[in-house]
Amino acid sequence: MEKSKIQDRLARRIIPCLDIKDGRVVKGVNFLGLQDAGNPVEVAKRYNDEGADEITFLDITATIQARKTTLQMVEQVAKEVFIPLTVGGGIASLEQMYDLLNVGCDKISLNSAAIKNPNLITQGAKRFGSQCIVAAMDARWNPKHKLNGGWEIYTHGGRNPTGIDLLEWAKEAYDRGAGEILLTSMDCDGTKSGYDLKQLQAVSSSVGIPLIASGGAGSMEHILQAFESGADAALAASIFHYQEINIKELKKFLKTNGIVIRE
Repeated sequence: MEKSKIQDRLARRIIPCLDIKDGRVVKGVNFLGLQDAGNPVEVAKRYNDEGADEITFLDITATIQARKTTLQMVEQVAKEVFIPLTVGGGIASLEQMYDLLNVGCDKISLNSAAIKNPNLITQGAKRFGSQCIVAAMDARWNPKHKLNGGWEIYTHGGRNPTGIDLLEWAKEAYDRGAGEILLTSMDCDGTKSGYDLKQLQAVSSSVGIPLIASGGAGSMEHILQAFESGADAALAASIFHYQEINIKELKKFLKTNGIVIRE
C-alpha cells in the first residue's frame, strides 16, 4: 500500500518513550548526560491512564553490556498497560523475541543487532508478522557522508558509527519486512528544539511503512510539524516524563490543527 494511503487511513499516534538504565527511566541530551526520570512501571501506568496510544520501552544499555532485555521488568510494565507496548534493547534472536512477546509486549524493536545481522528483520517478520517488527534507527548528520541524504547510522546506543547510509538502510529494512521505522535524530535528541524535519521527509518518501519520529520534541508545535513532515507517530520522552505537555491537551491541539488523532 502506498504511504499516502496509509497516512489517510491511520490516525496519528502519540508514543511516550521509556529509556531504561539500571532499572530506572532516564533521559539525556544527544544520548549523553542521563538523568533519572522515575520507576518504569509507575511511569508506564501513568501514560496508559493519560491517553497515550502506545508505549516504547528501550533498554538502552543492553547491547553495550552484551545482555538481554530484562524480561521481568517488561512483564511488570505489560501488566500495567492496556495499550500496545514496544520493547527494544539487546534483542538478537528469534528466541528473545518470542520470550518478550510471551510476557506481554506487542512489538519488537531491532536496532544494533539488525545492523549486524539484517536477516533478523526478515526472520522476525516471517515468524511473528511484520506488524511485530520495528526497525529502530539512530542517525546523525555527517557532511563527509557522500551517499543519499548525508545521515549516518550509529549503533550501540549512539556510540558506534557504521558508515551505513540512513536512506539505504531504511529501504532495506522495509524490503525485509519491517512493519514500522522508529527514526531517532541523534542531532536533535533531548534538545527540545524540534524534530529533524528534513530527515523525516526524506525517510517518509523512501519507504511505504509507518514512520515514528523521535528526537527533539519540545512543544506541541514540534509534534504537529513532525506529522506535517510525514511522520505517522511521534515519540517523545522528557516533555512527558517531566509533565511539560499533557497528552490529552496535546491531542486536542493536534485535532484543532487538522490532524486525525486517536481519542
